[in-house]
Amino acid sequence: MLTHERLQELFTCDPAAGVLRWRVRTNRRILVGSVAGTINDFGYRVIRVDGQRYRAHRLIWFYVNGEWPKNDIDHINGKPDDNRIENLRDVTTAENIQNQVAAHRRNRSGRLGVTKRKNGFEARICACGVTESLGLFETGEAAEAAYIQAKRIRHSAPRH
Repeated sequence: MLTHERLQELFTCDPAAGVLRWRVRTNRRILVGSVAGTINDFGYRVIRVDGQRYRAHRLIWFYVNGEWPKNDIDHINGKPDDNRIENLRDVTTAENIQNQVAAHRRNRSGRLGVTKRKNGFEARICACGVTESLGLFETGEAAEAAYIQAKRIRHSAPRH
C-alpha cells in the first residue's frame, strides 16, 4: 500500500491546480517536473506508482489530507480531469451517483435518467435505494426534463 511518505517522496502537489508532478525519475520515460499520469478512456487521470495504478484525484486527496479517502471521491463540477482540491469531496457511492451530470456511454437513449421503451421514453429516478418511475413521455427531451426536475427536488446535486 502506498504510504503518505512515499507519495511525497515521488511527487510535488499543487492542490489549487489539481496537479501532481514527478519529483524524482523512477524510469527513463519520466521527466522530473512533468505532470504525472495519463488520461484514461473515462476522462480520469491515472498514475502508475510502484507498479500500481491510482486515479490522480485519490492521490491528491491523500497528499493533501494525509489519509486515504474513506469513500468515493466526487468531482463536484462533474469533470473527471478537474482535480483541484476544492473540486473534490469524499462521499458515499450513493451521493456520488446523485452528482451525475451526463448519461453513461452505454445509455441507448443518450439522456440522463431516460430509458427508451417501445411506446416512448421512460424517466426514472432512484433516491434512498428506491427507484421511481416519473412517467412515459413522447420525446427523450421531455423525459430528461422530468428527470432533472425530480433530481433537483430529491438530490442535492448541482444544477444543470
